[in-house]
Amino acid sequence: MSSTGVIARKELLDLRRDRLFAVLIGFLAVATLISVGVAAASFRSQLDAYNLYVQQLTASGGTTVPAAPQLFPLQLLRGGVEYLEILGALFAIVLGYGTVAKEKYRGTLQLLLSRPVGRFAIPGGKIVGLAAVWLVVVAALTITTTVAIMVIGNAPLQAIDLVRILIAAVIAWVYLVFWSSLAIGITALSPRLSTGLIVAIVVWLAFVLIIPQIGDTMDPDNQVPGGLFATLHIQKSDELKVLANFAGFDGIRNGVEVSSITKHFERLSFAFLGIKDKYNQQPLGLVWADMWGYAITLTAATFAAVTFAVGVTTRRNLQRKIS
Repeated sequence: MSSTGVIARKELLDLRRDRLFAVLIGFLAVATLISVGVAAASFRSQLDAYNLYVQQLTASGGTTVPAAPQLFPLQLLRGGVEYLEILGALFAIVLGYGTVAKEKYRGTLQLLLSRPVGRFAIPGGKIVGLAAVWLVVVAALTITTTVAIMVIGNAPLQAIDLVRILIAAVIAWVYLVFWSSLAIGITALSPRLSTGLIVAIVVWLAFVLIIPQIGDTMDPDNQVPGGLFATLHIQKSDELKVLANFAGFDGIRNGVEVSSITKHFERLSFAFLGIKDKYNQQPLGLVWADMWGYAITLTAATFAAVTFAVGVTTRRNLQRKIS
């Protein structure tokens, strides 16, 4: 086995014994299950309210019955995707930081560096190990949420739904590898371990919470629950005419949003899962035609993060004094 493979295997064994890792992933799984349950309960409430309205309408002699609310199973995953994009990214940073910090805190770094390992074996092994761990985690979460949709949400799934879930799982895996790789590189490059963690969290705050929130706040349709245009009963064609007058502003708003890698992950996931109404029940080819740019950007960003981590995690940087 190559030195990269040995280090990757070591990371897998370390994480298997890490209680903090188990707690974090367990918390993420529970939060995802709760989000599915809450979304399913919300739909049942809407359905009960609709049935009550129809009964009252019929009793009063009304004949025009509105369309019943329709459950699209994959839309129950909205909360789970949002938890993953926020908490998942944070947990990925913690794990990426931990792969470097533990070697210094445990005193195993010098022993590791004394071995005849290649120039890129240490960062490469750690990234491969974390990528394998995230693959297992995403697979477990995917299976769990799929079962939750059918059991808790009481919603049947078609073959195309399973394909959409699988695509979203791949997107999530790439996203998590990005954050873990970025954290490894930042920690290795920082003169102090504490500085590395702080910088990584600041980056997380900026690109996961602050920038997307600025973009959402700049969107006038988000200022009213359910959407401003929907509340005012403005038709889609009229909505587009209104927005055409603010094309410059909307371009700036969208530019702010897409500067965050989190928005790329969210838009891809929402589109392929049909959480965004525009892509709900649409063919995968149509979704891909609109979303391929986001997919390329997310993949390129992850490749850049891996390259950054491998490039800066050198013997010299790793041997800096702990502070």
